[in-house]
Amino acid sequence: MPCHARFLPRPADSRLGVPFETAEAAWFWFVAAETARIDGARFEAACGAVARPCEPVDILRVVDRLYRNRLLLPDHLRVLRHYGLRFMPPDVDRPRERRAAALWAQALERLETSLVRKGIVAATASTLWENARNSGLGVGHA
Repeated sequence: MPCHARFLPRPADSRLGVPFETAEAAWFWFVAAETARIDGARFEAACGAVARPCEPVDILRVVDRLYRNRLLLPDHLRVLRHYGLRFMPPDVDRPRERRAAALWAQALERLETSLVRKGIVAATASTLWENARNSGLGVGHA
């Protein structure tokens, strides 16, 4: 679909794209897209180097839902914003960043579960196991 055809209805398969490998990669992509938008760039779906299965607003909606359900706290959001703008995660080996590293890991773990469910992040064996365990379909259940 050409980039200039923004106002035409999209076909059903337009959401197909390459999912992110991790929630961290999705988060950094989201921050880069939002930073570019604030700086005046216009985002148009399917016009990037790699087609993604979502738009930046989709990730924002997931974060907003997690925050409203109190799965992400203000401290999580501060850490995601701060280190997202730096485009690097907090370093657990630095004493001043240990708490931030723990909050970063918690936030991305909670974010990844929702993003995998939506098809934005590729499912890995660990996320499949976690989803099965949370839904009560783990090993040993009949």
